[in-house]
Amino acid sequence: MMMQLKMLSEAMYRGHRLLDTWRSRALQDDAGFDEVSSNNSSSSSLYLAIPLKRSRTTMVNDDKDIRLESDGALESLEIVVANMSEFVVLLSECERMSRRPYDVYLYTDNFMFSRHAEKQKLLSFLLEHNDPSGDHAWGVLPLIGGVAVGKKTLVAHVCGDERVRSRFSFILHLIGDSLLGILDDGRTMFGMMLVVIEFSSDVDDDDWKKFCSFLIRMGRGSKIIIVSKLKRLARLGTVKPIFLSVLSYDELRYLFKALSFGSVEPAEHPRLVQMADQFAKELHNAHGSLLATNAYANVLRRNLDVQFWRRIMDEGMRVVKRNLSMYGVHPNTLIQQGHPMDITDFGLHPLSMTPYTFGASVKKELPCVTFAELVTDPSVVPKEDFTLVAWESRIPPQKSFVYIVTSRAQDTHQGSALPGRKRQGVPI
Repeated sequence: MMMQLKMLSEAMYRGHRLLDTWRSRALQDDAGFDEVSSNNSSSSSLYLAIPLKRSRTTMVNDDKDIRLESDGALESLEIVVANMSEFVVLLSECERMSRRPYDVYLYTDNFMFSRHAEKQKLLSFLLEHNDPSGDHAWGVLPLIGGVAVGKKTLVAHVCGDERVRSRFSFILHLIGDSLLGILDDGRTMFGMMLVVIEFSSDVDDDDWKKFCSFLIRMGRGSKIIIVSKLKRLARLGTVKPIFLSVLSYDELRYLFKALSFGSVEPAEHPRLVQMADQFAKELHNAHGSLLATNAYANVLRRNLDVQFWRRIMDEGMRVVKRNLSMYGVHPNTLIQQGHPMDITDFGLHPLSMTPYTFGASVKKELPCVTFAELVTDPSVVPKEDFTLVAWESRIPPQKSFVYIVTSRAQDTHQGSALPGRKRQGVPI
C-alpha cells in the first residue's frame, strides 16, 4: 500500500509539471513574449530566452516530445489507479491530507512535505510489539540519508505522534559519541524507552552490545532509531532500514513553486513559472537542498517581479561559479564538509561564510542578518563580521540554520582548490 501511495504521488507531481509545460506553451503560441534581455550574457543559461518566433520544425519537435511525455504520464496514472477500490478502503484509516490550493504555501511551511510512506513505515515499527522470545527483545531501525534531506524532521514528526508518546515511558535523544554515558545517567529509568541516536561516525560493536543490554534490563519492548548518513550503520538494524533520498525533481519543483508564489495564482505570471522551473533545476542539481529551496522561495515570494527574480538568480549562479572556479566543488559541498564558501556576489564587499558548529566560540555582540535581507538589500550588511540566519524552520525540530560571515573573503581565499581535489569546469 505504501509503495502504491508513493507511485501515485510521483505520478501526481509529474502531471503538475506537464500541465504547467502545456500552459506555458499555449501562452507562447497565442501571444508570444518579448525576448529576454541578453545584456548579461554570462547568466544567459539561468533562464529561458523566449523568442517571438520559433521555426515550425522546432515547434513540431517540441510538441512531439511533450506529447510523448504526456502519454507516459497518463500511462503511469492509469497503472496506479487500477484496482483502486481496495487501496481506498485501506487508506481510509490513515492520516488525511487537506487540499488547500490557495494557502498551500502556509500549509507546506507548517507541515512536513512528502515522506508519507516513510512516516508510515516508521510509525508501524514503533507501534508494533516485539517478540520477547525472538532474537531481539528490542527493535532497531536505521534511518540513513544524506546531509539535510530531512532525517531529523521525519523523526520529530513521528515522535510527536500521540500514539508514540503514550506508548513509551521515555523518549531519549542521544549523540553517538556519548552513547555509553546513559549507562550511569539512566539507571533510574524503567519501562519501555524510545531512543533516537544520531551517529556522525561508526560505533564499536562491543559498545553497541553493552548499550542494547542496558535497554533490555530497563524494560523489554524498547525501540531504537539510528539517524545517520553512514550506510554501514544499517548493519545494526533488526528490521529493514529506511533510506531517505533527496526529493525527486518533480517533487522539489512542486514544493518550490508552491512556496515561491504563495497565494498568488502562478498562471498569472507565466514568465515567473518558467524561471521557477530553472530555479528548481539548479536546486535539484545542488543535491536537492531543502534549506536552499525554502530560503530562496521565502525571498522570491516577497516580490513577484521578473527583474527581481532574474537578479536573485544571477547572483546565486555567480556564487556557484565563483566557488567552482576557486575550489572545484559546488558551494553546497563546501558547506556540508564544514569549509568556508565565498558569498561576495551577495554583498557589496568580499564575504566568506562558514557553518556555525555547536560549541564554537561566537561573539554575542555580532550583528545578525537574515538571508532575505542579504540578497534583497546588501546595503544593510555590516562591514564587520556578522551571523547569517539562512532560514528558520517552523516545524519540529524547528532548527535555525546559522552561519558565521567574515568580511575577509579575499584574504582567506587565495583561489586554490581544496587539498586533494581537482578543479572542475564550470557548467554552462
